[in-house]
Amino acid sequence: MKRVIIVGAGTGGSALLNLLKETDQIEIVAITDINPGAVGLQKAAEFGIPFGENWEHWMDESVDIIFEATGEEEVFKELQRRTSKDIVVVPGAIAYVISALLEEKNSLISEKSEQAHNQDLILNSIHDGMIVIDSHNKVVFINQSSERILHTTKEQVVGRPVTDVIPLTKLPELLTTKEKQINKEVSLPNGKKLLSTRIPMVDASGNIIGAYAIFKDITEAVALAEELTDIKEVTTMLEAIINSSEEAISVVDEKGNGLMINPAYTKITGLTEPQVIGKPATADISEGESMHMQVLRTGEPVRGVQMKVGPKKRDVLVNVAPIIVEDVIKGSVGVLHDVSELYQLNEELSKAKQLIRSLKASYTFKDLLGKSEALQLVIDQAKIAANTSVTVLLRGESGTGKELLAHAIHHESERSERKFIRINCATMAHDYIEEELFGVAGSPGREGYFEEAHKGTLFLDEIGELPVKIQAKLLRVLQEKEVKRLGSSRASKIDVRIIAATNMNLEKAIGNEFFREDLYYRLNKLPIHIPPLRERKEDLVELIPFLLEKLNDAYGRKVEEVDRGAFERLMNYEWPGNIRELENILGRAFINMEHSGTVIRTHHIPALSSDITAEFNKRAEWEDFQLQEVVEQYEKQVLVQAYRTHNFNKTRTAKALGVSLRNLYYKLDKYGLSKNDNKE
Repeated sequence: MKRVIIVGAGTGGSALLNLLKETDQIEIVAITDINPGAVGLQKAAEFGIPFGENWEHWMDESVDIIFEATGEEEVFKELQRRTSKDIVVVPGAIAYVISALLEEKNSLISEKSEQAHNQDLILNSIHDGMIVIDSHNKVVFINQSSERILHTTKEQVVGRPVTDVIPLTKLPELLTTKEKQINKEVSLPNGKKLLSTRIPMVDASGNIIGAYAIFKDITEAVALAEELTDIKEVTTMLEAIINSSEEAISVVDEKGNGLMINPAYTKITGLTEPQVIGKPATADISEGESMHMQVLRTGEPVRGVQMKVGPKKRDVLVNVAPIIVEDVIKGSVGVLHDVSELYQLNEELSKAKQLIRSLKASYTFKDLLGKSEALQLVIDQAKIAANTSVTVLLRGESGTGKELLAHAIHHESERSERKFIRINCATMAHDYIEEELFGVAGSPGREGYFEEAHKGTLFLDEIGELPVKIQAKLLRVLQEKEVKRLGSSRASKIDVRIIAATNMNLEKAIGNEFFREDLYYRLNKLPIHIPPLRERKEDLVELIPFLLEKLNDAYGRKVEEVDRGAFERLMNYEWPGNIRELENILGRAFINMEHSGTVIRTHHIPALSSDITAEFNKRAEWEDFQLQEVVEQYEKQVLVQAYRTHNFNKTRTAKALGVSLRNLYYKLDKYGLSKNDNKE
């Protein structure tokens, strides 16, 4: 059973309350509204459901769904922000759709009643009360149900002012406004509450000639079906009501054969009367058991059963109740609610929430593992940066954790609930980078990353790889705090926090005219240098267990530790590839182990680059060798080192080595390195 809270007790919330109360699959925890006079709060009091002004009073881990029924976007966003990701927040549009459908249903029922108001026999056979007044507010007709509900007789009422009969009635207002009033509550002196629908009567010339009200005792609504003792006597009235309803309805006899369906039923299932009437109750079912047959067998109603109906297998919720005449089951009536659109909305909502989660920062300062003095200094600087909106420049070698630190700064900042967008300037196609960053005007236009990150954080990784032309436009955006889409002369104000990162020597790049000096000073307001792993090897104590746990999840293993010899070997290595290389080495050690092994030993550690260099030196000193063999082995070592250092990016690796991209591809294939790519 799902536990729900309804936020907003107006028309939409009240309609939701009525709808959800009818299903045994939903437990209404509470309904709230800042307006203590909201109609939904009054209904909640009648139903014995908790209510109040603050929805948070009833929030706990057992709540599954929150229906936002105020229709206000800000309320919906506030609920999303202040609830956990496990709680589904359904937007107010759904509540108002339900309310509109219920209003339309009652309107159609009233119109059918209006067409037959002069047929006394029909009017006296209906369970609802009806009272008619003329243009002078005098009662001209009441039916037998009205006499019962009002505890009066026709002789005592007809000819008297309607306010003498129902003191608080609003029926006379219709003689002036000519506007109908749907489902209004009326209180009687004896304490009863009526639900009244009031309709003006207008002649062919448009003149008001009176008005009438159809009302029911709310407390007797459930008893309506039980008091129907002869289905055949009310067939005409029942058909009129069913056919005017927006809810899909089907009726079967005591044997389970179809008796009646309405147009809404055909619309949902796609089945017409010849395909259903006289046919078994299973004729419309695509998936699931016939609830009609279950009710006929048990005599007990069922509510909120999920099924698929018709050739298109539409998702519906089914309520079925028995029709009992003189303690004998004469058939059953079912109401189908089409929930396929609701399922689609829920799916879209889930996708939207997943997207929002993907745009949020994934890491915090707790994910920066290590207790070295060098790392703690970085964390202290980053926390200072998190408390401001100043531009931050993260500097450090590849694999030191610049992106993780950027995530942590955003997560700790006041922008943490806004978007965190990461852009790798080195991998973006130069032909489209301007469109991606600043957007495109026209139709269809699209916003760029700066507009998308409004009020959030934009992380520009590998900022040193940004083309000089784009650097100039980026500088203008940072200075003026506004962005112009390509093809537009209109600038839009933006509020974006910039975090940039690079492993490039920007000062040298400025000297070589690869990087703008003015942009450098704009970005370098709060520089944070992340030390390489070789300068904080004591952090291996915390990094290795964390990476083992991560690799265990990836490989489905249970490796618990690194033995002393293997650990000393790792401590003695200089780690040119930093933490990324550490993870790679441990992953390769997993491969070298038996699948059931739990301890990484020295012989599991693959050859490190320092080992290869030592081997070259040893062979050069003590052994005969072929020059070509040593040159190729050393070339392979350099390729491996450069490729890893540049994060397996071929373009940047070729540029760093001073070779063409085509030549680099040839050498990678030659030494079998392209097969080990894990990133472009």
